[in-house]
Amino acid sequence: MRILAFDSGIGGLGIVRCLRKDIPGACIDYLADTAVFPYGEQADDFLVARIVMLVGQAIARLQPDLVVIACNTASTLALGELRARYDVPFVGCVPPIKWAADLTQSGTIGLLATRATLTRSYLHDLQSRFAPDCTLVTYGTRNLADLSEQAFRGHLIPDQVLRAEMAGLFSQPGGDGIDVVGLGCTHYTFLLDHFQRLGRPGVRWIDPAHAVSRQAARLARSLDNVAPDREETGQAFFTALPGDIEALLPGLRHMGYDTACPFTEQA
Repeated sequence: MRILAFDSGIGGLGIVRCLRKDIPGACIDYLADTAVFPYGEQADDFLVARIVMLVGQAIARLQPDLVVIACNTASTLALGELRARYDVPFVGCVPPIKWAADLTQSGTIGLLATRATLTRSYLHDLQSRFAPDCTLVTYGTRNLADLSEQAFRGHLIPDQVLRAEMAGLFSQPGGDGIDVVGLGCTHYTFLLDHFQRLGRPGVRWIDPAHAVSRQAARLARSLDNVAPDREETGQAFFTALPGDIEALLPGLRHMGYDTACPFTEQA
C-alpha cells in the first residue's frame, strides 16, 4: 500500500503519524506545498488550480494507491475536482462540526480555523446538515498556523501568546457556553496539548486527525492492497525547502522521514 498525503505545510504530518499506526507497513509519501504557505491567505481559484496540478504531478510520479488530502482548505476547495480528474481514491479532511455536535452538552460548539475556512459556504453547509440546533462560535487566525509550525520544530510557544489566541474564541458572544472545540486546521494538532493544558476546565478539544486516518485505513482495506511490513517508509517532499531545515528534521524523523526532499514542479 502506497499512500500520498498532501498539505500546505507540516499540518498533515499529524495525520501521517496516525496512518503509521493504523496502516502499519504502508509506504507514506508526504507533499507539502510550502512555496505558497499558508493556504488560508490565498485566493480560491488560484488554490484549486494549483492543488489539482500539484497532486496530479505527485500521482504521476509516485503512483499511490490512495491519496489523503490532509488539509481542510484543500479538501473543501479541491476534493471534488481531484476526484473527477484522477482515477485514485481520495480521503479528505473537513472541520469536525458533526463530531462536535454529537459531543456537546451545552449546545454551543467552537471552531478554530483559518480565516478563509470560516468564510466559505462549505462550513455553513456542514453546520446546516450536522449541527442545525447548535450555536457555532468560530475564530479564524493566521497566527495559529505559524505557531504550529514553530511547535513542530521544537520551539517554545509562550503561554500568554496561546491564551490570547484562545481568548479570540471564548471572548466572543456565546463563547462562555462552549463545551467542545473542534480544530479546523490540521496544523493545530501540534498545539493540541497546549490547548488542553491552558484551556477552560470542562472544555473538550477534538482533533480530526485520528478520524481521517481511520477512514483512510478502512478504504485501504477495501482496496485489498495492504502489504506486510516493508523497509520503504516513503519520502517527505516540499515545493520550497524551508530555510530552517535543520530545525525541521527532528520532527520529520519522528514521523518516519530521514530528510526533506525538493519537489520540482513541472511547467
